[in-house]
Amino acid sequence: MIPSVLSFRPDIGESVKGHRPCVGNPAVAFCRNIYTAAAPNSQGSLLLFLQAFCQISAVSLSAMASPSNLSPELKGDDHQIESPPNEKCHNSLTMVTDEPKIEDVEEIRRTVESYTPEEAKRILRKVDYRLVPLLAVLYLLAFIDRGNIANAKIAGMEKDLNLHGSQYNIALTLFFVPYGLFEVPSNIVLKMLRPSVWISIMMFSWGTVMTLMGVISNYKGLLATRWFLGVTESGFFPAATYLLTIWYKRYEVQQRMAVFYAAASLSGAFSGLLAFAIEKMNGVGNYAGWRWIFIIEGLLPVVLAAIVWKILPDSPEQARFLTKAEREFIVNRLALETGSGHGKVTNSDKIQLHHIVAAFKEWKIWGAIILFWANTIGVYGFTATVPTVIADLGYTAAHAQLLTIPIYVVAMIVTLAFAFVSDRYQQRTPFIIAGYVIAVLGFTSQLAIPHPEYPGLTYGMLFLVAAGLYAPFISIVCLIGNNLAPSSKRAVGMALLISIGNWGGIAGSNIYRENEKPKYPTGFGVSLAMAVIAIITAFVLRVAYRRVNRQRDLLLEQEGEEAIRARYTDQELLDMGDMSPFFRYTL
Repeated sequence: MIPSVLSFRPDIGESVKGHRPCVGNPAVAFCRNIYTAAAPNSQGSLLLFLQAFCQISAVSLSAMASPSNLSPELKGDDHQIESPPNEKCHNSLTMVTDEPKIEDVEEIRRTVESYTPEEAKRILRKVDYRLVPLLAVLYLLAFIDRGNIANAKIAGMEKDLNLHGSQYNIALTLFFVPYGLFEVPSNIVLKMLRPSVWISIMMFSWGTVMTLMGVISNYKGLLATRWFLGVTESGFFPAATYLLTIWYKRYEVQQRMAVFYAAASLSGAFSGLLAFAIEKMNGVGNYAGWRWIFIIEGLLPVVLAAIVWKILPDSPEQARFLTKAEREFIVNRLALETGSGHGKVTNSDKIQLHHIVAAFKEWKIWGAIILFWANTIGVYGFTATVPTVIADLGYTAAHAQLLTIPIYVVAMIVTLAFAFVSDRYQQRTPFIIAGYVIAVLGFTSQLAIPHPEYPGLTYGMLFLVAAGLYAPFISIVCLIGNNLAPSSKRAVGMALLISIGNWGGIAGSNIYRENEKPKYPTGFGVSLAMAVIAIITAFVLRVAYRRVNRQRDLLLEQEGEEAIRARYTDQELLDMGDMSPFFRYTL
């Protein structure tokens, strides 16, 4: 009997009950590398540590490859088989070896195809209802906690802490330094612990830091809490993204990611609503209203951490809310997803030095980082300032909190629409360009409209800014995920994209100068310039990708597939990744 893909002991890399290790699975290889790197007196620990991180990134980000509209035809009988809650599911049909036999793959395929489309959808809906809303709520809380400093500012924090000059901007900036630095170590810890455990620990930690922010008495205390908030929140996004990818196939995960990321845009609405209500506690316990914003919004993740520990599913194999047959169905269909159709695992390539070098030399990654910077500079600067912008139009602090809500609701709707249509047409750059064009219109309007003479018009143009900034993000991430191969190169490239890209928040936190309100020419001007640069960059990437695709189509037409394949082995073609003559870029 062959054990299920996810039935293994990560501490030693061996499968349960004496089965041979699942050496063909990148997640298992990751765990084995972690164990070796952590072992005392081990040789080459640093290299293994890097290998481990890149392997887990490969597993997570391979799900961002170009989505397919083709699903296997599912047909057969009902498979609703109940199993005891504590029963372990050892699936004998799942691929786990380095070179699975074609007969094994076909047996798995027959098992998966024995389910009707209705049965398959029912099982996926059960997973959706348990996983996606929960992760979206947690990301919503994380985004609220990192951005509620803007609500606290107009509620009196700046005056009570005696902040002056650029001190507020420095406090905003400090969050992003550890946030970028600790993403990689957090990914490592994620595979050493269960996702439910690590995510719960992170929630409890960032909630505690946020609560302590409510009792600080000076600027130094604000800096300290912002630093540790960046440390404790840094690992949540990659952890949640990874968790999604181990449940869904490549053409399914992006739609779930869209719902998940929409929570970021919705956080602005909830943050304003919560701040409006909490600020009315001003004076309770001799605490100012802005302190209660931090305390109450910090206690929410602390309380929820215990619940998440219990109900967040770690993997399909351990999902007690599914029956045994349903768990096997999920694991089997994912096992088929990792194969090439010829019984060979295509996503288990090991990290090699030339893949790392290739990623750092890949100009398309640096082009995508420019797109990412345009997003993070704009988003983080905007979210940290928009309540103040609205208040400067003549509204009270309480009304300014409420007026942020519709802006972020519209941004969420546009973000979801962009993501679903982008997947539908399997196009990325047109939606990146469209998003930034909307942002350009919004930023230009903010610079052109006299402040605060036209408060209604100024407020209306903030909708364009928010929608244009949030909408392109998923397409940016998927563009680079679609167009890097093999998985090890994709892992390094995506690590570069996210880590370096998030540091755009450092710039975004410092371009809206206090002495420039209410017009904020530097803030809106820099954001406008970055949006224009992003449009040009996306256009250049599209032209470059299309040119290479046409060259490869012409080569295939002139020489024929057989002649080209005769020059290389299958392994060489796989190792070439996106440089293979058979690879086509997503535009």
